Amino acid sequence: MKLKVLIIMGSDSDLPVMEETGKVLTAFNIPFRMTVASAHRTPDRTLRIIREAEKNGAEVIVAGAGMAAHLPGVIASHTILPVIGVPLDASPLHGMDALLSIVQMPPGIPVAAVAVGKAGGRNAGILACQILARNDAALRKALVEHRKKMAQEVEEKALKLEKKAR
Repeated sequence: MKLKVLIIMGSDSDLPVMEETGKVLTAFNIPFRMTVASAHRTPDRTLRIIREAEKNGAEVIVAGAGMAAHLPGVIASHTILPVIGVPLDASPLHGMDALLSIVQMPPGIPVAAVAVGKAGGRNAGILACQILARNDAALRKALVEHRKKMAQEVEEKALKLEKKAR
């Protein structure tokens, strides 16, 4: 299958969070590539990976970064593909620095931001699927079914809790 999503992180220590994105994409049968590149330590590698992803048909880039979190913004400055930034809890500021760095992009170079940490990793995968679903009816249907399943799980948990509380 043709590459659809590039997942890129600034360090392999970010893998536990970014694996969440990969799990979602795998569940929806979305082909992706996952790699490491640093906006600061390997800027040439970062640019090369972006260009390769574009040539190979990627439609969305998910970038995880902590601390100054420049990776998503640097990527967005080099492509018109949608970039989703996942802020990572990698500093004494517990990801707040990364979150602010990702959402405070200058006008004209947007980066979508999701929650800090694993929830953000999962949401980045869902958001990537939603972007891809604009042109994929089967994926749209799968996302609708996923939402129904989540709602059903909440209903079941509520019933179980209510029975227990009686």
